[in-house]
Amino acid sequence: MLFALFAAASIQDQGPTAKPFAISAHRYAFDPARIEVNEGDLVKIELRTGDIAHSLTIDDYRIAKRVGPGHPVTFEFQADRAGEFPYYCNLQLEDGCRRMRGVLVVKPRK
Repeated sequence: MLFALFAAASIQDQGPTAKPFAISAHRYAFDPARIEVNEGDLVKIELRTGDIAHSLTIDDYRIAKRVGPGHPVTFEFQADRAGEFPYYCNLQLEDGCRRMRGVLVVKPRK
């Protein structure tokens, strides 16, 4: 009985599931262009580029991160609401930057 109580308490004490992603931004696309997580997950993104400066912007999560060649950027956030959230490059260095699109899919908690 004591073991069952301890096991239940341990499960409840676990924090959010960490979901790491490596996203490459390059002329003129994100790779991957779609990432999926569950509501409540801790999303950790390592953003890289090998050509020119780019950004990864997710308006609904108030995220705007800029990355330059040879200088990866790592950031994390809590996926605290379900839905599909577009991400894009908000830099205007070249016309193609405006076409860079991706989507963060946050599946609802069951």
